[in-house]
Amino acid sequence: MNPARDRPVMPDGYGVPETDDGLLDWSVIEERLRESLHYWMATTRPDGRPHVVPRWGAWIEGALYYDGSPDTLHARNAAANPACTLHIGDGREAITLDGATGASQPLQGSEAKSIAAEIGRKYGALGYTPAADAWSGPDAGGLMVFRPAKALAWFDFPTDLTRFHFGS
Repeated sequence: MNPARDRPVMPDGYGVPETDDGLLDWSVIEERLRESLHYWMATTRPDGRPHVVPRWGAWIEGALYYDGSPDTLHARNAAANPACTLHIGDGREAITLDGATGASQPLQGSEAKSIAAEIGRKYGALGYTPAADAWSGPDAGGLMVFRPAKALAWFDFPTDLTRFHFGS
């Protein structure tokens, strides 16, 4: 995954550089996404109100895999409207991704094992180590996947403010 990158257009006064000097590399962003323990995810309720929840998950090959009951408000929102925003960081150093989320297809073999191993690596000390076959049933056992369409990130605003665009 190698998304295009540029500067976002912002109102005058924000001090966003007019050159590409200082743009962040996607590899730096992806490493932070891989290592993050907490992801904040926003979906939209049927009446248009936002719903934000913290998620645990594994960032693998350009997507966040996470699980939970298909009966949660978050999962029901995503089933009705897959548009979603994902955020990590504290505002001073931030990564925000817009994309879509939804139920994963049931996984088999090495894909299921790699996701289970990554989740176990990150959350095993917290008592969460899923079995690789947890996501092989007809509804993928509640496994969901978020895929980004665009991202905005900075670690030294506005100097390194970078927007990323992902292919469809």
